[in-house]
Amino acid sequence: MQEITKTLHLPLGKNRVYTLFVDRFNEWWPKEYTWSQDKLDEIKLDARENGLCSETGPNGFRCDWATIIKIERDNMLLLKWQISPQRVPVPDPDKASDVLIQFREDVHGSTTFILQHSNFEKHGHGAEEYVRAMNAEHGWDYILSRFSDFVTLNR
Repeated sequence: MQEITKTLHLPLGKNRVYTLFVDRFNEWWPKEYTWSQDKLDEIKLDARENGLCSETGPNGFRCDWATIIKIERDNMLLLKWQISPQRVPVPDPDKASDVLIQFREDVHGSTTFILQHSNFEKHGHGAEEYVRAMNAEHGWDYILSRFSDFVTLNR
């Protein structure tokens, strides 16, 4: 099955880009891409192995989106993406796709940010449509444009 790869060239060093991505996740992730939407309290990455990407909304609502499988501070994150093609949470990480995020320092102190989303077939029914949706304008392109804008504002 197809793998999605998205690359950004960002004007900051990889340590700063990593910090903005992980530690300030709540500030740049599009609220319209959460279940809580404008009532979102917080979305965060618990930056450790077996840590979760979790959304917290009104009345204590909580939804876990991903599990961090591997992490190397300032270098990479490997997540089990636990949102199905039907946009519902999947508690079983064996039925989740993989998202690898890498931060590579360039010669002039900028960063190449690489996101690879793979193993969509683990989601089962709807996987091919899911690849197309995440590879379309309103998928990773939109999400990462929000991150890129956030990096630019926080130079």
